[in-house]
Amino acid sequence: MAQAAFAPEPAPQQAEPASQPTEPSFDVLRWRDEPWTAQLALDLLPETNGPKVEVLSGSVIVTPHAGYDHQDAELDLAYLLKQAARRAKLWLYLEANVVSGDDLFIPDIVILDVPGGGRTTMDIGHAVLLGEIVSPGNRRKDVIDRPREYAAAGVPFFLRVDLRNRVPTIALFELVEGEYRPVAAAAAGTRFVMREPFEFSIDPGDLLGEEAPEEGEEAPEGDEEAPEGQADAEG
Repeated sequence: MAQAAFAPEPAPQQAEPASQPTEPSFDVLRWRDEPWTAQLALDLLPETNGPKVEVLSGSVIVTPHAGYDHQDAELDLAYLLKQAARRAKLWLYLEANVVSGDDLFIPDIVILDVPGGGRTTMDIGHAVLLGEIVSPGNRRKDVIDRPREYAAAGVPFFLRVDLRNRVPTIALFELVEGEYRPVAAAAAGTRFVMREPFEFSIDPGDLLGEEAPEEGEEAPEGDEEAPEGQADAEG
């Protein structure tokens, strides 16, 4: 009797590697375990108007948006600083990509010696001043770490805004022999004046709006005009 031909057992199927995103996606953070660089982050991660995505020493750092006081101070300060910077032929941007070697920083305030129009990133060598507004959850980063990193990259000036206890203070530091040294500082109710890298002055107290009403307390209502014709009818 003829015997059935020998049929080898099929090789066990190997699990397919997780598919890598074909377009920029935050999913890449789940499967990539090699060190990150600024260029990799720019290539593989999507642009976002949400959290900041920075790269430092091979790691991706994701930071959520800061509070309303931070946003208020950032917008007001940037508006006034930008006008002064342009008079000195410098360019100001908010939360722009700044590349330093393999690191990617997104400072709150970026002042460059060249315009950034049409670019996604700018080399830190073009930064004249970088500024940080201190957030309660990131005090060490804004007060110690970032100034040290910016100084190591040779950024001539560092500006720090602190909103602790809703009493704004502003301090300007200049790079001297590899370290930042204070050259101007002021708190709310006094005048902050700087001469370099351009002339600018402000009362730090002007950077914050009014406090939000307490929970359960109604916000003050503005004077509302009566509908057209109503005032005459009520006379």
